[in-house]
Amino acid sequence: MSTSSHNYLAVDLGASGGRVVAGMLSDRLTLTEIHRFSNGATNFAGQLQWNILGLWSQLQDGLRAAAGQLGSANIVSMGVDTWGVDFGLLDRDDRLLGNPVCYRDARTRGMMDVAFAKVPRAEIFAQTGLQFMELNSLYQLLAMSQAKAAMLENARSLLLMPDLFHWLLTGEKSNEFTNATTTQFFNPTKKRWATELLDKLGIPTSFLGNIVPPGTNLGPLRRDLAEEVGLASTDVVLPGTHDTASAVMAVPAIGPCLPNPNWCYLSSGTWSLMGVEVPEPVTSDTCASLNFTNEGGVGGSIRLLKNIAGLWLIQECRRVWKQNGREFSWDELVRLAESAPALQSLINPDDPRFGAPSDMPATIRQFCSENGEPTPDSEGAVIRCALESLALRYRQTVLSLEKLTDSRIDTIHIVGGGTQNKLLSQMTADACNRRVVAGPVEATAIGNIMMQAVAHGDVAGIEEARQVVARSFPVEEFCPKNTAPWDDAFQRFQKWM
Repeated sequence: MSTSSHNYLAVDLGASGGRVVAGMLSDRLTLTEIHRFSNGATNFAGQLQWNILGLWSQLQDGLRAAAGQLGSANIVSMGVDTWGVDFGLLDRDDRLLGNPVCYRDARTRGMMDVAFAKVPRAEIFAQTGLQFMELNSLYQLLAMSQAKAAMLENARSLLLMPDLFHWLLTGEKSNEFTNATTTQFFNPTKKRWATELLDKLGIPTSFLGNIVPPGTNLGPLRRDLAEEVGLASTDVVLPGTHDTASAVMAVPAIGPCLPNPNWCYLSSGTWSLMGVEVPEPVTSDTCASLNFTNEGGVGGSIRLLKNIAGLWLIQECRRVWKQNGREFSWDELVRLAESAPALQSLINPDDPRFGAPSDMPATIRQFCSENGEPTPDSEGAVIRCALESLALRYRQTVLSLEKLTDSRIDTIHIVGGGTQNKLLSQMTADACNRRVVAGPVEATAIGNIMMQAVAHGDVAGIEEARQVVARSFPVEEFCPKNTAPWDDAFQRFQKWM
């Protein structure tokens, strides 16, 4: 590892907010938050769209602030990570064809059935190895194709969200590997776009670009942008642009991770993404039946994982209660949940009705009522129901991962914002009967920065990067305490799976 100190910038964009974070790397990594801003999809003419111009403006504000705080010549590189599946389309003149549409928009409803009528489900999985979710890019494009959208006909370049920002930053178009794998039209075995699948579905392929790995240096900022924000000597380096890929890179696990680790990761935020790193995609019938996904990781690895509805359940409850005049802090919600009776009411957190309801607390109560579960009768009971159901979903996922990898998982590494919910961490340890290590909180930004450091030569590789993370940020351990009640609850829970 290099003994000199260098500064890197991570632009971390999530569905509810974004940040520009500086990382100073010497023997340890030190983070400084430079700029923070909110994000969210807006209903525009009946469609949920992202405010791409607003996000771009905020990103530039963050770069200006970084130049002012750190000095224009002191930032080696920067990179952007975002959520997966969503994209922008450029025409032949490189003009953006409308705002990118949010994955929660209703246009994809029913599109999986349309796809299966054209191409069997088993064939789609064999070509892509991806979990079937209605929000995947494949079904977004299919919806546009079915509607004969002019935008699709005029498209010459498809750029996933981080690719779009990297193009705005540098003028270079690229499709970064980790985010490309979230589309459900990437073939992880052949390591290229699944063009045969798209042809059968009647979706154009001419707008697909070259797939490039994390660590690729796209070069300097556009000259006019560099002058405007004051970063004349900063390069743009691709991290694992899918936020989970960056978060997994920041797991503070010591020792080689492949081929069969004794740990799994749980990236906990709006979504919960739980899985292991494997050297090659797993496309077996068992994997297909369990509906697991093979997504790209850093260092050429594959992230074998399950997408699980995460703290979105809690976020939406909090939002609805605030609209109704009852505003709770996150800590207050945890305290209310702690005071509610344990394991009284359970839900399937991945039931489609929880995807984008207008009233999450009412939807949770309705699910309980319809499925013979006691109806939560207070805010605390609703939150406890959601958290305990997530913990039981994690248990089921751990058991499935062990089956798929034929190896025992002893430790669950929780990273991301969800690590701040200590109640959920303890519930996870109890429900799964596994040791839980929670931290770091800022995993996505850390992983983004460490990939840049690897590309620059400051860190030798993924294993050394994780060693740096382990000595730079505190973690908290949670050991199983009272597992017997969770065994009984798991029997109830499995009826929905």
